[in-house]
Amino acid sequence: MQRGLAAFALCLVPAVPALAQANAPAQAEAIVLRPLSFFKVNDLDFGDIIPSATAGTVTIEPDGSRSRTGGVTLAGNGGEPARFAGLGSFNRQVNISLGSNTIWLTGPGVRMRVHDFEIGSTPTAILSTTPTRFRITSPLGNYNFPVGGTLEVGANQAPGDYSGTFTVTLNYL
Repeated sequence: MQRGLAAFALCLVPAVPALAQANAPAQAEAIVLRPLSFFKVNDLDFGDIIPSATAGTVTIEPDGSRSRTGGVTLAGNGGEPARFAGLGSFNRQVNISLGSNTIWLTGPGVRMRVHDFEIGSTPTAILSTTPTRFRITSPLGNYNFPVGGTLEVGANQAPGDYSGTFTVTLNYL
């Protein structure tokens, strides 16, 4: 009888494979540019904020720094400027403009206004519907630029995700 129990116990021990194997999928992407084009690299993100009974603002500078005014508290280290990149030609002039000087972010509460879009040029400049002229200084003609802005946060702004869109137009001269 004891021999039968010992044999049964040995049957319950799982076999351990000599090698373990696992697979994990990953993505690879590429953007092939045609001359005189540009694209969005990432969106303007004001990060996580905490409203209060007092209205305020959150500003994302083109260099990525984030500041606030009024009753807004910045939560965490989030937030980043929008970034665009493209391909032109060395020394070519480009006019950059916005589709609108103000946009609205909508969400579960009262909409919030975004304004004072600023491009990370040297020196920085406020973008508007009136074109601003720049020159492509890269010998290869490639370029990238960040765009920041200022968000108006209402008193007692409802929590949730808010979003909106803005348009940047480039005209190669």
